[in-house]
Amino acid sequence: QVQLVESGGGMVQPGGSLRLSCAASGFTFSIWDMAWVRQAPGKGPEWVSFINSGGGTTGYTDSVKGRFTISRDNARNTMYLQMNSLTPEDTALYYCARGRFPNANSPKGRGTQVTVSS
Repeated sequence: QVQLVESGGGMVQPGGSLRLSCAASGFTFSIWDMAWVRQAPGKGPEWVSFINSGGGTTGYTDSVKGRFTISRDNARNTMYLQMNSLTPEDTALYYCARGRFPNANSPKGRGTQVTVSS
């Protein structure tokens, strides 16, 4: 079955960096666009970024452009999110999902918590 497992979250000070990973299994990872989605406390899910199946096309929500970089390694069935210049507004549960713009029915992981606080 489809399995997506995130890792790499944690607590970091404002201005810090984290690198999230998403390990995929149970499907042909290399043919699927993938996305990162986050959900802050008390808010709905927010699409953050996507990467196409080959890794050559990416997109970001405006609030993270220039700070976050999405990438993937199809040989390792893994997707990444490099997050730099983090702010408290980036605090959220980050999860990976299958598809460019995932919906409620899209396969997704359980998430990894990112907390930005001084």
